[in-house]
Order: sequence, then C-alpha cells, then structure tokens
Amino acid sequence: MASAVTTTTPPVERAGYGRLLRTPGAWTFLLPGFAARLPFAMLTISIVLLLRPTTGSYGVAGAVAAVTGVSMALFAPRSGKLADRYGQSAVLVPGVLIHTASVTLLTALALGHAPLWSLFAAAVPTGASVPQIGPMVRARWAATLGHGTSGGSGTVGGHNPLMATAAAFESVTDELTFVIGPVLATALSTGLHPACGLLAEAALTLAGGLLFASRRRTAPPTDPAPSDTRGQRASALSIPGVRVLAAAFLGIGSVFGGMQVALTAFTQEHGQPGLNGLLYGVFAAGNMLAGVACGAIAWRTSPQRRLLVSYTALALTCSALWTVHAPLPLGGLGLLVGLCIAPTLITGYTLVEALVPATSRTEAFTWLTGSVALGQAAAVTAAGQLADGFGASAAFTVPLAGTALALVTVVALRGRIAPRAQTTRVFQRRPRVTT
Repeated sequence: MASAVTTTTPPVERAGYGRLLRTPGAWTFLLPGFAARLPFAMLTISIVLLLRPTTGSYGVAGAVAAVTGVSMALFAPRSGKLADRYGQSAVLVPGVLIHTASVTLLTALALGHAPLWSLFAAAVPTGASVPQIGPMVRARWAATLGHGTSGGSGTVGGHNPLMATAAAFESVTDELTFVIGPVLATALSTGLHPACGLLAEAALTLAGGLLFASRRRTAPPTDPAPSDTRGQRASALSIPGVRVLAAAFLGIGSVFGGMQVALTAFTQEHGQPGLNGLLYGVFAAGNMLAGVACGAIAWRTSPQRRLLVSYTALALTCSALWTVHAPLPLGGLGLLVGLCIAPTLITGYTLVEALVPATSRTEAFTWLTGSVALGQAAAVTAAGQLADGFGASAAFTVPLAGTALALVTVVALRGRIAPRAQTTRVFQRRPRVTT
C-alpha cells in the first residue's frame, strides 16, 4: 500500500508554477523584489541617454556605462558575502542610500558639463552600489524551499524539485524587467528630460530597495563565521563548481553584450535602424518563452547534464550568427539563441542550491550575475571595436568566441558541477542549526 501511494504521487510531477507561487511567504518578497530590481534594467540606457546629449559622444556615454558594469561585477560578490554574513537588510539599506547619492552626483556632473574624469569617478560607486536584488531573491527561494515550507514531501534527497521552477521563474522575471525598464527609461529621458530616466532609476532603487529590505521574515539564515569551521569562512568562489559556473556565465554575458552591439551595427548597415529594437525584442522573447517552458517541465535528467546540453546548443546557434546577412533569418536565429540562453541560466542557478551551503548562496548568486555583467562589458567593448573596423558580421563573432571558450571549460571541468552527497547533508542539517 505504501509503495502504491509513493508511485502515484511523485513529487517531481508537481513542481510547477502554481505550487511554487503558493509557497507560504513567497509573495512577501516577490513583489518588493520586482520593484527593487526593475531599476537595474534602466541604469545603462539611462546613462547613455543622459551623457549622449551632454557630452556629444556615444563613445563617452558607452564608456561611462561600461565602467558602471565592470564596477558592479567586481563589487557584487563582496556585497553578497556581506549579506550572507550580516543579513540582506544590513547590506541593502546603506547600499541603496549610497547608490541613490552616486546616481544623483553623476546626474549633476553630467548636467554641469563636468570634466570627463569626474564622470568616470562617479560611475565607480554608482556601479559598485547597485543592489543585488536578483541574487537576494534567489537566496530567499533557496532558504524557503530548502526549509520545506512549500511542503516537506517535495524535498528529495535534500533537493527540492521546486528549485528548478524557482530558477525558471526568476529568469523570466529578469527578462521582464529588461523589457519594461529600458522602455520606461527611454520614455522619460526622451519625452521629459535627458536626466529623468537616471533620476527615476535612483528613486525606484531607493523605494524598492528599502521596501525589500524591510521583509526580514523570509531572509535566508546568516553565517557569523564561527571559529570552529574554517570552510564556512571561505568565499563561495572557493567551491570548484562555482568557478566553473562563473566561467559559463561569462560566456552568457558575451552573448548579451555582443548581440546588443552587433544588432545595432547590422540594422545600421542595412539602412533600417528601427529594426534594432524589434530584433533584440525577438531575442529577448525567445529567452522569456524558454524560461516559462523550463519552469513548467518536470525534469528527470540531472542539472549537470542539462547544462551541458543547453550550453552546447547555445554555442552552436551563436556560431551561425556571423553568416546571416538579412534581417528575417537573423531574427529567426536570434530567437533560437534566446531559446538556448534561458535553460542555461536556469540550470546554472539551480546547481548553486546543490553545490553551495545555505549561508553562502547570496554570494554565489552574485558571482554568477557579476560574471554575466563582466562578460557583457567585455563583449560590448570587443564587439564595438570589431564593428567599427570590420562591420556587423565581425561583431557577431564575439558571442561565438565567448560561448565556445566557456563550453570547453564546462565540458573539461564537468565533474566539478556534479552535486556531492556531503553537500546534501549540509543542507539537511541546516534547519536544525537555525531553529
């Protein structure tokens, strides 16, 4: 009788969006989290839309925006580590205050036609203080689902199948912010004043960040770095699997950055610059559709295998981008690239839950998002140089090179992203330590 019950109610078949969103306490951090992460999607384009008319140069505007991206990538992991140790609210509150002040300073310097070096100087704290809301939301999902609040029967071998659904949900949410954010920033900057987009980003960061920080009840447990275990003092990057995933996410960042520049150059070469937004929208739509589908599927293959398959597909689709010379086939290929990105991102974030102790997950997630930002900044620079010197086709080789190098790394070190039994036992002990 017991075996019959077990076979008729397999938990993996229930891991869908409906069950995920019924998780007790989920909405208390989801809605504030969306409001707080939306400004990040407005930051880069708002800087460009402000600095282009005030400096008269797209090159200067892009360089300042790139500095914010690199600064964020370098400082985000430190922010995540502090959040794991002292709590998300303790890091968020001063962080959003610093970010608001830095953005306000950058805006004032731009409007006052200040020297170029001062713009770069202000861009550093602007990027370094970007609130890491996405990683913090993912860490809250891991803490909430890991403690069995969504139903202890759904946890198998220390791993809740809803984590893959949560990773898919967060990927879709990220894409949604990058659909809404740039449109809102553009409307404000072009319809009202060039500074309005950046000022709105600062205001939304302040309001959304403080609201999210106030939701302490769903925050993950902190690690006060006890003296009896040296392993808990180490950075999440000391875990081999996290380093492999960071390399993989650098390649994903190269796709985002390379596509942005290459599509712009491509549409200009064809005398149809208005198609740029449409083509990039098709690319983003593929990402969103794949993200929705990934969360609805009851996966029976291991995350490690899914990552290898999806990354191989991503590299293969990127390898054909430079051969396309017409907008319609490029749109179709861009859709395929987008469809391959979401499964790769989602699986990577899912692996963190199995590889990293609960007290280091926020930092681990920030290493991954920082890797995407760093890869994107490098790709924007490289693709821009190639587009200027050799045309749009050459710029499309940046996603190819980035994903190919990352794929070689992931395949060669695939054993390091396989979840280990000892990691699972750490997760199973964690609730008893925190209660």
